[in-house]
Parts: sequence; C-alpha cells; structure tokens
Amino acid sequence: MASASADKPNPSASALSLPVTVVLLGIAYIYASTVFVFIDHWLGLLSSPGIINAAAFTALTSACALTYRAAILTDPGRVPSTYAPDVEDVHSPVHEIKRKGGDLRYCQKCSHYKPPRAHHCRVCKRCVLRMDHHCIWINNCVGLANYKVFFIFVLYAVIACIYSLVLLVGSLAYDGTQEEENNGSSFRTVYVFSGLLLVPLSIALCVLLGWHIYFILHNKTTIEYHEGVRALWLAEKGGNIYKHPYDLGPYENLTSVLGPNILRWLWPTGNHMGSGLKYRTIYDQGASTPK
Repeated sequence: MASASADKPNPSASALSLPVTVVLLGIAYIYASTVFVFIDHWLGLLSSPGIINAAAFTALTSACALTYRAAILTDPGRVPSTYAPDVEDVHSPVHEIKRKGGDLRYCQKCSHYKPPRAHHCRVCKRCVLRMDHHCIWINNCVGLANYKVFFIFVLYAVIACIYSLVLLVGSLAYDGTQEEENNGSSFRTVYVFSGLLLVPLSIALCVLLGWHIYFILHNKTTIEYHEGVRALWLAEKGGNIYKHPYDLGPYENLTSVLGPNILRWLWPTGNHMGSGLKYRTIYDQGASTPK
C-alpha cells in the first residue's frame, strides 16, 4: 500500500520561489545554448548528426524538466494524525527513541508520535515521512514519496550537463579551425558564460549524485548519516559496534528505494515505498516488505 500522500500534490511547494525560478531559467538557458549554438554551430541542425544530437538532448532536457516538476509538486509524505507506535508488535523490534530520556519520539509541534525515520521540518512546519532534507532548489522536502524522483532528476541533470559540456568543447574545437569572423563575438560570450555555468554545476551535481548513491546503497538519509556519525562515535567510545538498522545489503537497499523492477529504476514512480510507517531492519530481514 502506498503512502496516502504519495499521489497527492504538495500545495505548499507549488508556489514559484526564487531558487526554483533560477533552476528553470538555468535549464532553459542550457537547452537553448546547447541546441541552437553548440550543436548548430558544430554539426548543423539540419544535418543527420545535428538532428540526432538535438533530439537526444531535447529528450534528456524534457526528462529533467518532468522529474524536476514531480520533485517539486509531490508531497514527500505526511504522518497520519492517528499514528501511534505499537510497542508490542513483534514484527517491529526497532523503535526510535529520543536521545535524552529514552521516550518514544513525539512531535510537540504536530501533536503526534513520529514514525521511524520521520522528522519535523521547520520550513514546511510539519513532520515528513523518511525525511532526507529540505531542498530550497525544489521548494520542498525530500522524503518518502519524492526521494526517488529527486534522485532521478539529479541523475538526468548530471548527464545533461556533461553532454552539454562535450558539445561545447566540440563546438569550440570546430570553431578554432574556422576563420570566420561573423558572429564570433556573440558566440564567444555564450561559450564563456556557458563554461562558467556548466563546469562548477557539473562538479556540484556529480558530488551530490555520488553522495546519494552512497546513501541509497547503505539505505540512509542525509539526516541518518549525520546521526550515524554521532552514534558510531558513541558506540566506539563505549567499546561497541554500531550498525545502521536499515542497511539490508546493497541490492536490497537499491530495490527499497528504486523499486523491485530493475527496468523501472529510472521511471519516476514511488508506489513501492509502502506507507512509510514501518521499515524492514537488519533484525527482521526474513520479514516481508512492510505495507
């Protein structure tokens, strides 16, 4: 059963913020400069290589735009107001507790218990299921229902930026062999600006992608990573060994986020994620996937 909020839009994230506007303008600029300057100037838009590359980059940009829109508008996951942990449930051997006092986690602001991996977002002003982080670039939290689509957007964005960089370098190399002066200054401005945009953007997105690949392979969120650093330190200090309770192994971790069907790993759906109220752990690997 999918989370009730997975199929509903997120009204709080639908408003156009400044960072979202910047991203949209960046996508539009990179697409226009790549197709109408780099490809056209190097290969020609009416040539077979030009048509193929323009079509491929258009498809890639469309995938970026659609997944970006989905990441913005998809509600990351709401905690049901009636949720209460069942401490006697033998199928849930792990219950997250507060660092101080050892009580079950209760959100004073939302007035309900927090399910495992849920956290309160100060920006969204509510608890979010399997919260990873609040992202200003999508004006939304990244959580249970939109984590996969967020990850796929970053993957497509990395491919698009590297693809555009390759076309930029190829167009520059071709331009260097020509002795044409017409429109040279205008093209030069586009090349310089695009290079200054694409190089740092590609590096930043590659780092972000690599970071989240690591998280997926270890079934961690950004919040759990930072909490795990402290837990590891405390465990080592006490002579114990810390194990992340949700790390079921690389393949199980991959399928828990991207889905059981490998052919749909890059398809922006998250109906396999379950309700977000219960998760498999290293203590119950033989159990079926939670509903």
